[in-house]
Amino acid sequence: MTLCQSTVGIVARDSKGNVLLSCSEIHQQVATSFSAEALACQKATQIDIDMKWEKVIIEGDSLSIIKKCKMKSSDKSLVCAYIHDIQQLALKYKDYSFEYTQRMANSLTHSIANETMKNKREVYLVERVLESTEQQEERDRVKELD
Repeated sequence: MTLCQSTVGIVARDSKGNVLLSCSEIHQQVATSFSAEALACQKATQIDIDMKWEKVIIEGDSLSIIKKCKMKSSDKSLVCAYIHDIQQLALKYKDYSFEYTQRMANSLTHSIANETMKNKREVYLVERVLESTEQQEERDRVKELD
């Protein structure tokens, strides 16, 4: 199996669509794109706990990963360790859910991940996004309010 480098982009928004946080990570030796999606979900879940937000909705554009995170039974797929970690982290919240969103509605996270891959530089920004993704952020925020 060939292991690849992948990047994860995360955007947290409030109920009005305003960016609370945006960040990215570079991961070495990731087996599949499926694993990369699970890593993104795991990172988002950990950030939510670190930030101590009361109500959390994790949105992702990998329907398989979102379904696995919602399952009450143990997962037996190649990403079972990630899913188990995500489920254990989620137990720390009362008001927590995982929701599927189409990729076009999740384009800001992909733009951030692409910028990170291109520049080989991780980011962690509070209440803002990378300058190069500001126009995408505005388009996504307007769409989210519709």
